[in-house]
Amino acid sequence: MDNGKIGTRIKNFRERKGWSIDELAQRAKLDASFVDAVESGSVKPALGMMVKLARALGTRLGTFMDDELTTDPLIVRLADRKEETVAHASGKNSPDMVYYHLGRGKADRSMEPFFIRLEPSADEPKLSSHEGEEFIVVVSGEVQLVYGNETHVLGPGDSMYYNSVVPHFVGAHGASEAEIYAVVYVPA
Repeated sequence: MDNGKIGTRIKNFRERKGWSIDELAQRAKLDASFVDAVESGSVKPALGMMVKLARALGTRLGTFMDDELTTDPLIVRLADRKEETVAHASGKNSPDMVYYHLGRGKADRSMEPFFIRLEPSADEPKLSSHEGEEFIVVVSGEVQLVYGNETHVLGPGDSMYYNSVVPHFVGAHGASEAEIYAVVYVPA
């Protein structure tokens, strides 16, 4: 999905509530200029930022990402996955995460499943937090999890499950890309 569609959907939800950009930014604990850039389509928000916007607007994350609804069971074939890119840091132009949303179209879902390719980055990890939980399984490469004051490095087959209200960061460890499956749960 392109940045413009996500931004338009967020703006529509905000306007239905009668909120200004500043009010949404305050409720989501984000900078108003960032929210404005998301709504205009000039910035695609990182997943953590989208979770904050969805929570502030009282809707699920998938509301901004789904183009069409499907019936159960939702099956996503490897060949049919659609790539999207997002940077961990808001406003960053080069993506360090390429993700494939595996739950798009399931209207009544409580979780957001993804296959994610993490690109190496020399940038300092930017921690984010939001309500809910995350479960991640490393498929390939090495993954760094910064969780509060702790740092962990995980390899293929390792998994992590944590409360996402604690400031955290997940990224490729070292100079090589990594791949993960991630399930994000955000309470309604």
